[in-house]
Amino acid sequence: MFSLIQIEWLKIKKYPAFWWMLGIVTLTYPGTNAMFYYGFIKSTSGKEVANNVAKMLLGNPFAFPETWHTVAFLSSNFIVIPSILVIMLVTNEYNYKTHRQNIIDGWSRSQFVTSKLFDVLIVSIVTTIMYALVAAAFGIYADAENLNRWAEQLQYIPLFLIQTFAQLSIAFLIGFLIKKAFIALGVFLFYDLILENILNGYLKWKTNDLGRFLPMEISDRIIPWPAFMNRFGKDMKDAYTKALAAIPEHIIYTVILTSAIWAFCYYLHKRRDL
Repeated sequence: MFSLIQIEWLKIKKYPAFWWMLGIVTLTYPGTNAMFYYGFIKSTSGKEVANNVAKMLLGNPFAFPETWHTVAFLSSNFIVIPSILVIMLVTNEYNYKTHRQNIIDGWSRSQFVTSKLFDVLIVSIVTTIMYALVAAAFGIYADAENLNRWAEQLQYIPLFLIQTFAQLSIAFLIGFLIKKAFIALGVFLFYDLILENILNGYLKWKTNDLGRFLPMEISDRIIPWPAFMNRFGKDMKDAYTKALAAIPEHIIYTVILTSAIWAFCYYLHKRRDL
């Protein structure tokens, strides 16, 4: 197992797209959160009544401990970036026929899929570390008086990891099935950014929120919107309380779906022609 991890890490670290992805995440996560942070500062600074009302309603969503939640929610909208890398990693195996070479070199078919699982896990862990560093930095910068509360709400770090790994697994599945990078990227981006959002909105409107069982939505609901949203009326507060209560349920759904994805990949790879 450790040899597989070592081999995959040697592949990834020599792959320029990995470092490009890391660089983009390094810029995107702090950049996006900084944009919202300075929007928050602008809306709450000043002596006008509107500024005071905004400060009362919003609190400080970037101070400890809320920073873990707020930054997780904002950053989760950009999991699409490492998803592109995952699709490129798996499709490159087929484009350059290295999946065959691994078998010739003595790997079993299940070891090949296991190596790709480690790829997805490595990318997920790197992405989560970036999120945690950004969240901690904002917590320290936003309000030094709340530093003693840094350890509260740390559960959002593993929740972010679970969500990231689950959604990258879906990206992997699409690349694994299609094998062609640009087609797989097009299918994934169309489904993630357009189709599922349309389906989710329709199912919320026409059914009893059956959209919560859509592949991406299942893990999206592990991290609900930031806590300050529950201060905008009773309906929002009730919805937020309901969303928090549903987190354990969606963790279970996410684990089941992700396990099914990888079980299917193992099954398919044992039976498909190389």
